[in-house]
Amino acid sequence: YLCASLSEFSYILGRKLTATVWRNLNPFWGEEYTLHLPMGFHTLTFYVMDEDTIGHDDVIGKISLSKDVIAAQHKGLDNWLNLTRVDPDEEVQGEIHLALELHRDAQRSSLHCHVIEARDLAPRDISGTSDPFTRIIYNNLSAETSIIKKTRFPHWDETLELSLDEGDDDEGGSVTVEVWDWDMVGKNDFLGKVRLSPLLQGWFRLLPLGNTEDDAGGKLGALRLKVRLAENRILPSVYYQPLMELLVEAVISPSEVDEPTPLTLLEEVTTVESRQEVAMTLVKIYLGQGLVVPFLDYLNTREVHSTTDPNTLFRSNSLASKAMEQFMKAVGMLYLHEVLKPIINRIFEERKYVELDPCKIDLNRSRRISFKGSASEAEVRESSVGLLQTYLSSIMEAIVGSVSQCPPVMRVVFKQLHKHPHGDDGYLAISGFFFLRLFAPAILTPKLFHLRDHHADTRTSRTLLLLAKALQSVGNLGLQLGHGKEQWMTPLHPIILCSVASVKDFLDKLIDIDHMSEAPQRAVFLPSVIVKEGFLQKYKAEGPQLLKRFAFKKRYFWLSSESLSYAKSPDWQVRSSIPIARVCAVERVDENAFQLQNIMQVITQDTDGQLHTTYLQCKNVNELNQWLSAIRKVSIYNEHMLPSFHPGAHRGNKWTCCLQPDRTALGCSRTHSAVTLGDWSDPLDPDAETQIIYKELLQGRDKLRHVLDHHHDIQVATVINKTLLLLLLLLLLLLLLLLLLLMYLECNVLWIKASAICINVNVFFIIISP
Repeated sequence: YLCASLSEFSYILGRKLTATVWRNLNPFWGEEYTLHLPMGFHTLTFYVMDEDTIGHDDVIGKISLSKDVIAAQHKGLDNWLNLTRVDPDEEVQGEIHLALELHRDAQRSSLHCHVIEARDLAPRDISGTSDPFTRIIYNNLSAETSIIKKTRFPHWDETLELSLDEGDDDEGGSVTVEVWDWDMVGKNDFLGKVRLSPLLQGWFRLLPLGNTEDDAGGKLGALRLKVRLAENRILPSVYYQPLMELLVEAVISPSEVDEPTPLTLLEEVTTVESRQEVAMTLVKIYLGQGLVVPFLDYLNTREVHSTTDPNTLFRSNSLASKAMEQFMKAVGMLYLHEVLKPIINRIFEERKYVELDPCKIDLNRSRRISFKGSASEAEVRESSVGLLQTYLSSIMEAIVGSVSQCPPVMRVVFKQLHKHPHGDDGYLAISGFFFLRLFAPAILTPKLFHLRDHHADTRTSRTLLLLAKALQSVGNLGLQLGHGKEQWMTPLHPIILCSVASVKDFLDKLIDIDHMSEAPQRAVFLPSVIVKEGFLQKYKAEGPQLLKRFAFKKRYFWLSSESLSYAKSPDWQVRSSIPIARVCAVERVDENAFQLQNIMQVITQDTDGQLHTTYLQCKNVNELNQWLSAIRKVSIYNEHMLPSFHPGAHRGNKWTCCLQPDRTALGCSRTHSAVTLGDWSDPLDPDAETQIIYKELLQGRDKLRHVLDHHHDIQVATVINKTLLLLLLLLLLLLLLLLLLLMYLECNVLWIKASAICINVNVFFIIISP
C-alpha cells in the first residue's frame, strides 16, 4: 500500500494510505486524493509499504518531493520516479527554538547559545518518544545540553557558552546545532540539525544530515505519480464581489445562445486538465447562491443547441457534462450510498466466480456446480448468467424504488434537462447522467465512491465490471444492444430490455416534481444529514487520574454539521452529544500517550471557557484520517479554535509529550485545523471558490483576449454586413420608388392621350351634327 506524508515545518500533517494490493509486485491503485493544507508545507513524501498481518509493516522505499519541485510543474508532475531507501538520518522532523549572540570584551570573546526548547521531534525509541539532547558546534568547538528523557517536546532553557580565540569571533561564520536521541546501548540516533548565523534567534526547522547516497538505481522499484499543487491566496470577500455578480447575472438573466457570457468565456480558457476542478468549483458557487438549477439549465441549454447528433449529447467532456457529473457527486453521494451499498457489500461478501467471455473462463477457478466433477464451460456461463441477473435485478429494484430518496434538487435539474431534447432523447440525456456517469462508475470502482474501504479482488472486480457493462446498456436504453463486439453479453439482453421499460417509468416519476417544492440548497449537506457514522472507542479525560487501556468504551458515533453524537449502539434511544460549535481542536494523539495506535482527541470549550478533551480510538489509520478530516470540516469556521495543543495525555501529574506538570499549560504543538482531505462533503467556501475561477481566467487572459478580439471582429463584420444590407435595401427601395414614379408618369401620359382623343371625337360629332 502507499502512504503519503505531508509536512509543514517538518510537522507530519497528514497521512493517507491507499488500499492494500495483496501478493503483487506490480500494484495498480488508481486512487486520487485532495489535501487542503496551509501555505507553509515544504515536503510531500510517499512511502511504499509492505503490509504484514503480524508485526509492523515494512517500508519498501520512498519518494520525497519538495514544494518547489511540485510548483515548478504548472500542469502537474506526472512521471515514473525511482524509490529511494529510507535512511533514519534523513527521516527528521520538528523545530528548535534558539537564541544566539556573540559577546566581546577586552579579555575574550564567547558565543552564547540559549537552547530554549524543541517540538515534534521524530520518535526514535520503541515507546514512541526520544531522549533528546542538543549539541552546538562552532569552529571545532562544541557543547551539549542535558538529556531529557522520554519526550518529543523537550524544554531545556539552557545557555551553552563557547570561549573563542582571537580571530574566531567572525560574525560571518556559521553555527551548527544538532539534536540527538541518547541511547544507553549503541550509538545515538540523529534527530536533525540546523546551520545558522551567530546573531539569530527564533524557531528553526531541523534538517537531515545530508547523506549523498544514490537512489538505489531503481532496484527498489518505481512509482508513477500525478501530483498538482494549486496554491491560492484568498482575499477578503469584497474583492470577489464584482466577479460573483457577473457569474450570478449570467444565469439570472441569460443572453442569447450565441452571445458570449462569463461562463462561455470561462469554458474557452479552461484546459482539459482543469475543467473538472472548474466545474466542481462552479457547482459549489451556485449551490452557495441557491442558483444551481438555473446554472445547470443554462449550460445544458447551450449544450443541446450546439449538438447536432442526439447520440453524442452530453457524451463529451464539456463544461456542461462535467458540471452535471460533479453536481450529482456533490448532492447525491448519500443517496448513492443508500441505494447501492447493501448490494455492493453483498457482492463483496459472496465473492462468486462470474464470467461470460469464453476466452476468459477458467474452469480451475470456478467452484464445483455439480457433484459429477468440475463444471463445464456451459455450466459456468449458465451459473454466471443467473448470478448477474440476480445482482442486476437487485440493483434495478433498488434504483427504481428510490424516487423518494433522490434529493429534490437533483430531480428538478433532471426535469429541466428533460424539456430540451425531443422524444426519447430526453430520457437518454437523463439516463446518460444518472446511469453512465454516476451509478455505473460507482459499481465499477466502489472504493473511489467511498462504498468500500478497499479495492475489489480480481474475482469480485470482474463481477462488478460485467454489472457495470450491463447497467451502461440500461442507461443507453438498450439502443446499442447487439451492435458491439461483446456478443457473449447476449444472455443478459432480455433482462436489460426489461429494465429499460422500468427505467422510463422511473424517470417519469423522478421528474414529476414541482419547482416550488424544491428546498433551497445552500449547503452540500443539510444540518440534519449525517456526514459520517460508525463505532469508535471513547474515553473522556476528567480529573487527575491514571488513564488505562480498558478505560476506552465502545460507542456508536454520528457526525452532522451541528453535533457529534454517540450511544451504546446504533439503535440505542438515549444519546449524548458534543455541539460542533464548541469544538476548538481536533488532533492526533501520540502512540505513547496510551500505548495505543490510531487515537485522536476532540477538544471542546464550555460556556465558562474551560477546556475538555475526549479521546477517540479508530480501528485503523484510514478511519482515523477520515474522522479527523470530517470533524475538522464541520468545525473549521468556529470562533475559538486553539493555536496549540498537547499531542500527549496528562498522566502521572505531567503531560507525556512535553513533561509539563500543569494540566492547563499551553499546548506544545501547533494545531492543524486547516488540514483536511477533500471530498464531496467539503463545506462551501465562496471566497476560495471564486478565487479559483479568477485564477483560471487570469491564467487564460491571452486566450481570453484572442476570443474577445475574434468576437469583436465578428461584431464589426456583422455591423458592416448589416450596414451593407441596409444600404442595399435602401437602394432597392429607391429603385422601387423610381419604378412607381415611372409607372405613374406613364399612366398620366396615357390619360392625356386618351383625353385628347375624346375631345377630338366630341368636336367631330359637333361639326357634323345638323
